[in-house]
Parts: sequence; structure tokens; C-alpha cells
Amino acid sequence: MLAEDLALLRDGLIRLLTAFDFEVVESVDNGPALLRALVTHRPDVAVVDVRLPPTFTDEGLLAAIEARGQVPGLPVLVLSQDVQPVYARELLSSPGGGVGYLLKDRVGDVGQFVDSVRRVAAGGSAMDPEVVAELLTRRSRDQPLQALTAREREVLGLMAEGRSNAAIAGRLFITEKAVGKHTNNIFAKLSLPPSADDNRRVLAVLAYLNS
Repeated sequence: MLAEDLALLRDGLIRLLTAFDFEVVESVDNGPALLRALVTHRPDVAVVDVRLPPTFTDEGLLAAIEARGQVPGLPVLVLSQDVQPVYARELLSSPGGGVGYLLKDRVGDVGQFVDSVRRVAAGGSAMDPEVVAELLTRRSRDQPLQALTAREREVLGLMAEGRSNAAIAGRLFITEKAVGKHTNNIFAKLSLPPSADDNRRVLAVLAYLNS
């Protein structure tokens, strides 16, 4: 499912998703229609613009959150024009996995965008690096985050983006064993329960960063 009020962008996203073997069951251009469509179709994943008619504020986000309340775990990838950490906080506050928050600029990177859609559809998470960076900055004065080493902060940022230990190891040119050690240290310092489930650990970290 797709929700985007700009006709040209909506048509482009439909063509892009179709080219990568997604079936777009419906596309809408306003919040009320989005809520009805989400609850009716219960899609494998919804790509939703934050700002939709009639208010052009957070109509798309609120419709997605309400739909997830009626259909727990409904996978939603939110697109936004700029960094608004409060949107990430509200989305993550709803129960279940399958959530994502990307800046619209990321759509230009086709590979990254499609990978994010697939990751959210599979019940994982996909957070924009700029959103993660701002969340980290907002918590930088807190003692637990100050206790992290520079490398642990790098790992935390990549973890919050939704990357697996293997992907983090590849990005930082270190071993998976080293990533596992850093991850355990992060959980211990942030007083978070360790988890082998990538999505749950990302949500736990992001929930902490948003608290």
C-alpha cells in the first residue's frame, strides 16, 4: 500500500515498487482514505508519507499509528521531508515490529529504499541514519550514553538503523565477534536486556533513545 499526495511522486513510487516485484494493492492521497485502506487490505507493508491532506501536518503518521492499533504489527515505512525525531518516537511507541522512518531523499537511492521496504515487510526496522544521529545527539548529555566508547556509539548508530551484526562488522571492518562484544557492552551500559532478535534489539535501543 502507498500513501502519497503528490501525484508525480506517487506514480514514480508505484512504478519503482512494481519494478522490484511488489504488488501495489492501492494508493491513496489523504489520511482518512489511508486508514480505511490499511485496515481493509492489511498489506504486507505500507509506505506512508507523514504529511497528507487534510491537515498536511502528521496526518499520514497518525493514520498509520491508528491502523497499527487496529491491526497489531502492521508493517509501516514512513517517509518524511525532514528530520522529526518525534515521529520516530510516536511510531515506535506502537506495539510490534515492522516499522521504518526514512527521509524522502533516500528514495533516490533505489537499492537502499527497496532494501528498507523489504526489511520492514519482514517485520524488521529501517531507521534513517540522520534520524538516528539526531536521537543520539539529543541523548548525548545523559550519563549512560556518555559511558559509551566512540566505537560503541558507532555500533549503536548502525544497530539503530536496523543492521545485523554481520552488516555492522562489514561496515566497520571488524569481526562479528567484536561487534557482539560491543553490543553486549552497549546493552549493559544502557541497562537494556540483550536479545538475539535484530528487530527487538533495535526497538529497545530506539525506545531508550526516545525516552
